[in-house]
Amino acid sequence: MANAKSGTLYRGREGMWSWVAHRISGMLLFLFLIVHVLDTALVTVSPEAYNVVIGHYKTVVFGLGEMGLVGAVLFHALNGLRIIAVDFWSKGPAKQRALFWGVVIVWALMMLAFIPRHLMHMFGG
Repeated sequence: MANAKSGTLYRGREGMWSWVAHRISGMLLFLFLIVHVLDTALVTVSPEAYNVVIGHYKTVVFGLGEMGLVGAVLFHALNGLRIIAVDFWSKGPAKQRALFWGVVIVWALMMLAFIPRHLMHMFGG
């Protein structure tokens, strides 16, 4: 049934946001894989061009992009486990909200552990 206030089925709760974030992270990972295959294939066409492209990956912009990539991989993986739990665990649907917040907390802790180390690597610390 539609929500009488907003005229929509979506209420902006955890389930909807996890669905949206899972799709976005999946698309970002797909785009990364396309770029990764293309830049790796470039070595067979022109090793010099490949070296130029790889040189760009050592810039700050790409370093920040790597943080985003790690964040997307971690969220997509953890949320995928949450989806499996909701689908195959008898108590999963009733616990999906708590599972979502568990994903967010574990993701944040893992990112907090990763980001300082990555920044040290980026800036030579």
